[in-house]
Amino acid sequence: MGKVYIVGAGPGDPELLTLKAYKLLKNADVVLYDRLVNEDILSLVKKDCKLVYVGKEDGKHTLPQEEINKLLLFYAKIYKTVVRLKGGDPFIFGRGAEEALFLEKNGIPYEFVPGVSSFYAVPEYAGIPLTFRGISSSFAVVTGHETVGKQKYVDWKAFKDVDTLVVLMGVKNRQKIAKELIDAGRNPFEPVAFIEKGTTPEQKVVISNLREVSQNPPEVHPPAVMVVGRVVELHDFLKRFNETFGEVGFHGVTEDSSGGYSPH
Repeated sequence: MGKVYIVGAGPGDPELLTLKAYKLLKNADVVLYDRLVNEDILSLVKKDCKLVYVGKEDGKHTLPQEEINKLLLFYAKIYKTVVRLKGGDPFIFGRGAEEALFLEKNGIPYEFVPGVSSFYAVPEYAGIPLTFRGISSSFAVVTGHETVGKQKYVDWKAFKDVDTLVVLMGVKNRQKIAKELIDAGRNPFEPVAFIEKGTTPEQKVVISNLREVSQNPPEVHPPAVMVVGRVVELHDFLKRFNETFGEVGFHGVTEDSSGGYSPH
């Protein structure tokens, strides 16, 4: 019987892969990988390593989670080193803990290898810090997938007073999320950033505000990280990365005399 390593691949830039993850990929017998894993990372495996795609897209599940679990069990009984490779960190909206529980119940040895998470790495590559003295002393991270079945489970009112809010997987629901946050009491003119394909050469940053997103949402394509809060204003001062590596877009927002943001 082999061992399953539940590994975080980071947010996209192959150079953000941890040394431990790199060593495991070099020695893996089989790698089960998700949709957002960079192909350059997959190229690190040895020639006879078996690559198995088990990715999920919005509304399109190549394999249900139950089938992925069964594959982990199947390969662990055949190969010595099985890598379950996930984008970002496997414990942050990655179902890594669910897969570990399944392996635990079936007596399969496993180990976790943390990865650099997109929730902080992607904004950082866009020059947007989650905290900044005098501007933001708190942040929260929430999923943009608002429902399980037909039941709503994200309480947006809970994020009314958080200085910086990071929304993962929220592109599809961005207009609804903005409306919910305004209804919860957040400032309609609070700046919002969408960072597409963060940490990659295709990175693109779109700046807007909650009211604009709620009424006329900017064109944004997944994968993208949504950041809400005054720290977004720092992007203009810390955007060297974007000037040399990505692209910046603006959507109906100008800076007003008070230093905040208002719509055109």
